[in-house]
Amino acid sequence: MAYQKVTTTSYGGRLKKATQGVGMGFLMLIAGTVLLFWNEGRTVKTTKMLKEAQSVCIELGDVDQINVEADGKIVHASGFATTQDILTDGDFDISVNAIKLIRSVEYYQWVEHQHSETKDKVGGGQETITTYTYSKEWVSSPVNSYNFEDPDYRGIDNSVLLSVESNTWQAQNVSFGAYQFPESLISQMNNSRAFQVELKPEVTQYYEEQFHKAYSVSASQNFIHVNGNIVYVGVNSASPTIGDVRITYKQVVPGDVSILAKVNGNTFEKYTAKNGYSLITLEDGTVSADEMFANEHSANKFMAWLLRIIGILLVFGGFKNIFNIITQLLKVLPFLANIADLGVNLVAGVLTAVWCLVVIAIAWLWYRPLLGILLLIIAAALIWFLGKKSKEKKAQLAAQAAAAPAAP
Repeated sequence: MAYQKVTTTSYGGRLKKATQGVGMGFLMLIAGTVLLFWNEGRTVKTTKMLKEAQSVCIELGDVDQINVEADGKIVHASGFATTQDILTDGDFDISVNAIKLIRSVEYYQWVEHQHSETKDKVGGGQETITTYTYSKEWVSSPVNSYNFEDPDYRGIDNSVLLSVESNTWQAQNVSFGAYQFPESLISQMNNSRAFQVELKPEVTQYYEEQFHKAYSVSASQNFIHVNGNIVYVGVNSASPTIGDVRITYKQVVPGDVSILAKVNGNTFEKYTAKNGYSLITLEDGTVSADEMFANEHSANKFMAWLLRIIGILLVFGGFKNIFNIITQLLKVLPFLANIADLGVNLVAGVLTAVWCLVVIAIAWLWYRPLLGILLLIIAAALIWFLGKKSKEKKAQLAAQAAAAPAAP
């Protein structure tokens, strides 16, 4: 059964919180503004770097031989990346010849969920009803049940059978024909696939003995179960109980890759453009230079819009927090506060649109003047249009007031 907790906030408390929110609003406004300005510069500089890199990029050719003429130049190359390194998970004595060995761990735990609903009260107070529910789920880390709100679940047994963390082991020596990959390229090899686990008998026996000492179960009961790439720690994988652990293994094996990087002897490093921005990238499979640069441009555009959206939301949240004090002042009469909230949202939305256009335009004036001027013109036109509409509305209201018959 769900557990509910009711809290009340006085009118004075809400005003105090709203006043503090004004400060937070200005911080959000500043953060959003800085992010928007910085992002436009980042986008432009990254685009210029990619264009510069593409204009001087050459094909490395056969990677089985060192190309001395390519030394110090940015190159595109495709070939087979491999390693002789043996990666070992010491906890289970699992070893494999691979680029990466990836261990993901999940725990079966009681998890707390909460949902809150608020109601305004006449007089300006607020009542918040928080509902807490609990369920058994697979999670990435153990859950501390002593923080649960429901007394019936607080401190409930959430202990785990085996405490082991997720981890990734990575080869240090990866050859690419006659060349060696630096860590920055190795880390980008992420084309993983399931790793079929085979535990050594002595490893399984060791863990079984530990569990049988700790728990009163039949000597014939097994705690370690291996199925494909999963090591299940528990009595029955088909019916998990609290404390069970599920460990999944994946590996990145040698394979064909394509790179864009600067040659440095028999290895590679970042290519740094004149504006200080750099590039070193890898894609799985055989991918042409044009495709790789196109993918980098697409990634840059995606990041630009993602950061713009985040910046715009920060600015809107900032204005909303700044003007929220008006809504809170009217909470003594909730229906008036609801009307004020609509007005605050509208004003915050309009100010956000104008503010963000101006900030981006100023950034473009700095980084790309022609587009900046165009955007400033659009922003000025929007401000003029809003001002004109406001004057027309005031004139209309004044005319209606003048035409109204005088009261007897």
